[in-house]
Amino acid sequence: MAIDLYSDVILTRDIDDHGLRAGDVATVVERHAVPGVAEEGYSVEFFDMMGNTVAVVTLPASALRLPTPADRPAARALSA
Repeated sequence: MAIDLYSDVILTRDIDDHGLRAGDVATVVERHAVPGVAEEGYSVEFFDMMGNTVAVVTLPASALRLPTPADRPAARALSA
């Protein structure tokens, strides 16, 4: 699955090191094609509701999915 730059994507698994949870929305900022590796990687940027960057992480394509019409925005507070 090739994802276009600057597309919104949805995280499919928790990334505990960054406090990210499955369902968090990010923007693709870079694509990483690795020769000899079937799965592409993407650098994605996560924002808070005020537009501040929360994290920029590089993930395999399998950790992301494109939004669908069935998706609805939601908000969650960070736990201490």
